[in-house]
Amino acid sequence: MPDQAQWEATLDRVLELTVLLGRDTSEYLGGVGLTEARAHLVWELGRRGPCKQQALAEAVGVTPRTITALVDALVATGFVTREAHPTDRRATQVTLTAHGHATAQALLDGHRTLARQLFGEVARDQFAHFDAVLSEVIDRLRGVIGRPVRGTATADGD
Repeated sequence: MPDQAQWEATLDRVLELTVLLGRDTSEYLGGVGLTEARAHLVWELGRRGPCKQQALAEAVGVTPRTITALVDALVATGFVTREAHPTDRRATQVTLTAHGHATAQALLDGHRTLARQLFGEVARDQFAHFDAVLSEVIDRLRGVIGRPVRGTATADGD
């Protein structure tokens, strides 16, 4: 069984992984004119299609005021449009523009490419073990911090 020093060394590698992924994400998103919060919104719209602002706020875990500011910024930069909802007069619908669709597709393509680059050469049994251990660690971390992370897939595909 690993000891305290091994646990800490492994945690250090996990933290390094988060730094590397965060840096890569920030650099890429900055290059396409998005912040992480705005990219999350573009990603959700790409996945869901046109949505009410309220549904988007719930999906990304922000307040109505925050979603309004995010949508305002995305409208101003040409990623989305805001229109009256076709069946609910009280609601506003947010839709990706052609530029927004292209960006959402690029985000998805980049996601797929990175997954293939990181895991494509890993043996099936090693990958299955890694995935199982990673899932266990994430579940434990959720228990430690006491809340799920918004906008992440669950085992149910949510």
